[in-house]
Amino acid sequence: MSRRRKWIYGAGAFGFVLLGLLVWNWSALRAHAAVGAAYGARIGCSCRYVEARDMKSCAADKEPGMGVVHLADVPQERAVTASVPLLASRSARFKPGWGCLLDPVE
Repeated sequence: MSRRRKWIYGAGAFGFVLLGLLVWNWSALRAHAAVGAAYGARIGCSCRYVEARDMKSCAADKEPGMGVVHLADVPQERAVTASVPLLASRSARFKPGWGCLLDPVE
C-alpha cells in the first residue's frame, strides 16, 4: 500500500471518529450553547438598556470562553439577541420596572 493511500485512510478514519464524537455529544453541545446564548442576551440587554452603554462596550462584559457568542442589538424592540452559530439563539427585552427578561423558549 502506498504512503499516500495510508495517509488518506488515516485521515478518513480520524474524520469518522471526530464525526462520531460530535454526534455522541450533540445534545450536550446544544445545551451549553443555549445557556451561553441566554446568559449573553441577558447580560447584553442589561448593559445596553439598564446601564445605557453602547454595544461595543457591552461585548467586553462577556465571560472568558464566550467568544463564539455573538450579540446583536434590536433597538426598535429594546432587545438584545445572542446567538451561537448553528446551535442556539436567545433574546432578552427591557421592560420598565422589571429590567431585562429573557423571551420564552420556542
